[in-house]
Amino acid sequence: MLNFRNTNILFVGLLGLVVWLHITEGVSLWGYVLLIFIYSLILFYGCYYIGSNFFMRVMCSLKTSKKIIAITFDDGPDAIATPQILNILKQQDVPAAFFCIGNRIAGNEAILKQIHEQGHIIGNHSFSHHFWFDLFSSSKMLDDLLLANQVVRQTINLSPLLFRPPYGVINPNLKKAIVKSRMVPIGWSIRSMDTVIAEEQKLLNKITHRLNPGAIFLFHDTGKATISVLPLFIEQAKAQGYEIVRLDKMLNLQAYA
Repeated sequence: MLNFRNTNILFVGLLGLVVWLHITEGVSLWGYVLLIFIYSLILFYGCYYIGSNFFMRVMCSLKTSKKIIAITFDDGPDAIATPQILNILKQQDVPAAFFCIGNRIAGNEAILKQIHEQGHIIGNHSFSHHFWFDLFSSSKMLDDLLLANQVVRQTINLSPLLFRPPYGVINPNLKKAIVKSRMVPIGWSIRSMDTVIAEEQKLLNKITHRLNPGAIFLFHDTGKATISVLPLFIEQAKAQGYEIVRLDKMLNLQAYA
């Protein structure tokens, strides 16, 4: 199994082999460069592919034959987009999970309460969602996560147990922070790209063609593309016999502490 521990063991062994070959056979220093390059590529894959489980297990889907899926939203709450998405979900009688950024809750407390009162769950998407979040120390990451939970708790009197990493990146420091926070890392199996694809039909085709049992869909409650495509996606998913269930129920996880 390709993971951080096994990769380190393998490359320590390979490094020893390269050193031995360098001493005994005069192998070029390029051998070290190649080894470091390959190691860096594997680390990059482990950090940036959330489904790799390279550093820790991340829940990205459910292995099942039942035609059930879960819908999730990142980066809210947004004063304009989130209420419109909540209205769509209410009309369609569909539950969802909202991974909220803590520093966007101030001034939008009523929206956060609406998310909760309408039966959706609120997850932690960090407090800052800082551009350099991945370079934070483990303790700074932990403080960031706990601050986000604190803001949510002050609003709905519950602390999220489900965490989605900013940018979907996992590294050793974040693993330590997640373990200490006792939260469960959540990824996705289908990324809608709704922040990139503006053309409605193109976006709709992309996500509906990838419908499969146990999938977790990633949307963002921040823009027009999601608002226009969401009702069409829900209708097509239902037409194909899929039931949209709440993330915590599909994965059999506890949503709050």
